[in-house]
This record gives sequence, C-alpha cells and structure tokens, in this order.
Amino acid sequence: MASSRWQPDVLGPDFSALTFDLGNDPDGEGQIAATLIRHEQSTATAAVLYVHGFTDYFFQRPLAEFFAQRGYAFYALDLRKCGRSQRPGQTPHHITDLSMYDAELGLAAAEINAAGGGRPLLIAAHSTGGLITALWLDRLRRGLDRPHRGLDRPHRDPTAGNPTGLVLNSPWFDLQGAPILRSAGTTVVNSVARVRPLATIPRKIAGAYGESLHNSVHGEWEYDLNYKPLHGYPVTFGFLSAVRRGHATLHRGLDIGVPSLVLHSDATTLAGSAANGEIAHIDTADGVLDTRQIARWTGCLGNRVSAVPVPGARHDVFLSRRGARDTAYTELDNWLLSNDDRIRGALHE
Repeated sequence: MASSRWQPDVLGPDFSALTFDLGNDPDGEGQIAATLIRHEQSTATAAVLYVHGFTDYFFQRPLAEFFAQRGYAFYALDLRKCGRSQRPGQTPHHITDLSMYDAELGLAAAEINAAGGGRPLLIAAHSTGGLITALWLDRLRRGLDRPHRGLDRPHRDPTAGNPTGLVLNSPWFDLQGAPILRSAGTTVVNSVARVRPLATIPRKIAGAYGESLHNSVHGEWEYDLNYKPLHGYPVTFGFLSAVRRGHATLHRGLDIGVPSLVLHSDATTLAGSAANGEIAHIDTADGVLDTRQIARWTGCLGNRVSAVPVPGARHDVFLSRRGARDTAYTELDNWLLSNDDRIRGALHE
C-alpha cells in the first residue's frame, strides 16, 4: 500500500517524500495518492504532522526547522489531489466527503509511529486542514475514523498511536461572506453537489492574498505556482458541500480529546486584488477568512483550547510579515512549553 522507500523531495537534501497509494478514487477520478514529507533529523523526542489548506501544499521550510529545533521530528502531508499528490486529469483538491481523508491521515500517523517507536504525535494544520484534522481527531477519539472505500482493508492501524495535541493556524470554521451564504446558499450548494459535484462555484477568487505572498509579485516566499496558484483553484460544489457538512458537525460541538492552540489574525479584510490598492491591508489582516468566525467557533473543539489573535498577521500566520510572524512563533513556542507534559506525557511516565 505504501512504498517502503523514501525519495528525495523538491525542498532539497533536508527533506524526503513517501507516496501512499490510495487505490481508486471514491469520487471517480482514477488512481489517487497522498504524499508524506519528512524533515531529516537524527534525534527527536516527539513528532508533528502538518496538514495544509485549500489551494496549498507543504513548502514552509522555516516551520519544519522551528519544530526540529525543539526536538520534534517534522512531517507534512500533501493530501490526495493536492501539491505533490496531484495526478493528470484530476481536479485539484476535489473531494465530496472530508472523512475520506482519514485514509491518508491514518497511514501517515502509522508511518510516523513506526519510525519513532511510539513517540507522542502533535497535529498541526492550516485553514481547511484545520477543519479536516479537528473532525478526524474527534472521530479518532470515538473510534469512528472511516476506512477508505478504495482500499482492500480498513486503513486504521493499532500502531498509529494517539495524537497528543493540536495546533491550528487560521482554521476554516465557517463560510465567510454574507449570512445568506450560510443558509439558503448552503442549501443550493448541497443540491447542486448531489447532481454536479465537479461543477465550479461561479465566483471569482480574490488574488491579493497570493500576490502578497509569492516573491514573483509582492511577497517574500518562493513556492510552486502549479500547486498554489496566485488566484487559487476553482472551488467545486462537491468540495464546498463537504466543507459545509464539516462545519455543521463542528458547530454541534466536538471533543478532540487533546489540548489545542488556535492562532489567527486579529483583523479581517476580504479584499479584491492588489491592483485595487488592497495589498497593504492584505499584508496585515486575514484576506481569506473572517477571523470573528474563527474566534466564535474555536470553543467547539472541546476542552483545553487556547485561542490567540496575532496582531498584523496574514491568513497563514507563519507567512506573515516578520513582526507578526515572530509573534506567532513566540505564541506557539510558549504553548508548547506550557503543554509539554501533556504533549510529551508518554515520555515522562
């Protein structure tokens, strides 16, 4: 099911990648795969698994180095049809049920556990990845994580171990925009998704955020625009319907069973494009999600939740300008230190 051989990764000699063969796509787009990326490190007392968001993939080398310096073996997962896992003819990021991601999450956790002999595992995620992992942890705690319909056996493995903490970076906890989009609009989305899941939402995606990040425009970051286009990928009705069902589950309340940290900007600017003069705002606020919604729904994760607004941060707080980025890393560092006994508790028993 998974190749036993790690391959060199595009990020360079400090990284390697492992491909998981997930079999036939339940959404009918052929053979699918997921990719586990690891940061090479000789010693570690715990591990972390990072999951990206929509129109995204793992490229954040400084995030991996931050965790490595604190004794964590760093891994990241490019989900099916995302980033390194994209295959010709497939619709990037399209999925009709977020619980299908349980397959690669379970395989990744098992691989990490096998490599480290049962080290504590911290989960970290951004944006849509924050919703995906929160729902997964809730199912995992209740023993309801789903087998993958494309595999010949349930993916869950007793060697996968138990995650011990969750760090979320601007998680997608509700649908941004006018209130009608969260009621009548969602009804329309669900209706279209049942008959035309691959149809795309007739709404232009703002490009200011991407333009603020990439070093070919106004930003400082270098990444593959084939995997993370400046203006994003089209959103399918099937994907958005899956997200809205995930939101509904979250809003009813979860119990992820582990301490969690939620970082997000202290302001929102749902801007148009840099050409309209919005680039200054997009650099110091979340231009993708409504941070008030993130704050409102953070308590639905369960107990032991810490929420921290980061002044002047972008949507991805770890891709913010230097000052806000440093603040985000300081908040994460403080949280890791204050929760060390819980996160690495297995080592102290």
